[in-house]
Amino acid sequence: MSNYHVNLSEQPTIVVRNQPGCLIQILYFAFIGWWLGALAITLAYLLMLTILGIPLGIMIINRIPYLIALRETAPIISYAGERPGQQPFGLRAIWFAFIGWWAAALWLSAAYAIALTIIGLPIGFWMFDRAPAVLTLHQG
Repeated sequence: MSNYHVNLSEQPTIVVRNQPGCLIQILYFAFIGWWLGALAITLAYLLMLTILGIPLGIMIINRIPYLIALRETAPIISYAGERPGQQPFGLRAIWFAFIGWWAAALWLSAAYAIALTIIGLPIGFWMFDRAPAVLTLHQG
């Protein structure tokens, strides 16, 4: 049994994103985002080859949706005082060292390829939003 309890009587806090319209995002993607995203993913992985570059590489991966289509990450819906539970740091470090770095490379490559189809943009962006979880088990 879980100790997690949600009080449904409290109103959720919804973070509203202020981003450009769909047409601007599509034009940006068509002229800039597709190649900038590929460069950013490559740079992030080159940075993560060095121990000191890991934080910057993760920061870049977290910003991929914005770099590709001026799109902020998915909104966070939370109840007052509650945050998603994180895995212990040690487990996240082990995950990153043995699984996360290559799983995220495959995940981001697939997301990028799907996003390039234009029709697959929503799925690609959903995958980009989840990249931190694949890389380091990061929750919200």
